[in-house]
Amino acid sequence: MRLADAPTPAAVLDRGRLQANCERMIARARAMGTRLRPHMKTLKSAEAAKLAVDPLHGGVAASTLNEAEYWAGHGYDDIQYAVCASPDKLPRIAELMRRASRLSFFLDSVEAARAVADFAQAEGVPLRVWIELDCGGRRTGVAADDHAALLEIARLLDPSPVVFEGVATHAGQSYGDHPIEAIAAVAETERSVVAGAAQALREAGIETRGVSAGSTPTATHGRSAEGLTEWRAGVYMAGDLYQASIGSQSMDDMALSVLATVIAHDRARNQITVDAGGLALSKDRSTSSLAERDFGYGLVTDVLGRRAFGRLCIVETHQEHGIMRSAEPMPFDALPLGARVRIYPNHACMTAAAYDGYLVTDGGEEIVDRWGRTNGWS
Repeated sequence: MRLADAPTPAAVLDRGRLQANCERMIARARAMGTRLRPHMKTLKSAEAAKLAVDPLHGGVAASTLNEAEYWAGHGYDDIQYAVCASPDKLPRIAELMRRASRLSFFLDSVEAARAVADFAQAEGVPLRVWIELDCGGRRTGVAADDHAALLEIARLLDPSPVVFEGVATHAGQSYGDHPIEAIAAVAETERSVVAGAAQALREAGIETRGVSAGSTPTATHGRSAEGLTEWRAGVYMAGDLYQASIGSQSMDDMALSVLATVIAHDRARNQITVDAGGLALSKDRSTSSLAERDFGYGLVTDVLGRRAFGRLCIVETHQEHGIMRSAEPMPFDALPLGARVRIYPNHACMTAAAYDGYLVTDGGEEIVDRWGRTNGWS
């Protein structure tokens, strides 16, 4: 089947671009002296993981327990649930460890550490945990300078059956409109915070093997990985307009797009409508913060994903309608009713979540494969 014949909207993956993105990040991690644990929260596909997983590491990161169960079902044992787990999730984690014995998760408080230690003791389950640090993203994590809390948490875990994996952090602030040097500075903060926490624990006599950090911007632009045992990045696999706009990747690295069909012309409004709206594209407007690089709800290209129509974008979305509108003359003749277009998203993670799988191409119009993915939380 060709893209011109596929039902729309649909998520399209360019396998060549995906493979190149994966190989580039694995090579960079090795060159920097660390290993890569790919965060699979974007693509959530076993076929994509085969390209992304570093053979020297073998592990993956997940953002939901549903994903963790999916990876266990596909033979992965070293699965990092890179989220602080609430106590109610511990029975599900313990059950999952029967299939993935190296499943681990985050915590960031004395309260959580007590709950984990008590559960592990009562159930006799060697839960595996990472203590998360906040290096400036202000989401979750022990404050970077609060080594007293860090030590208290680690010591609560020590006498129980809990396996202490190490310390982890994520510089969410790297996803800002920063020049490259500023992203490099954020990467150094990320590295120094988590490596410093590991050193503080070791000096207190607490064995700390794992030191996990990373995001696509910091892994791409960081100047050092000293003290880290792994990078944990993910969106680089698919790429998106936001990553291209902040210099983490190029526009030609974007592997994920949405196939859509032109369903209406309105010449009076100088408007073209496609059948990919807010649900198919997501309503992420992250590039709106990037001044002249605002791509609306996605950049519109031809069906091959190669030729843009200037900066023609989806400027308005409804549930199942995506609207192109411009002050310039619209390409009505180039995009007649029924024409197929490819739309590159602002945020690949949000867009991919709308789909149960991908139409896979090798850069052309032929669909060479179909890959499944997992979705949801339960």
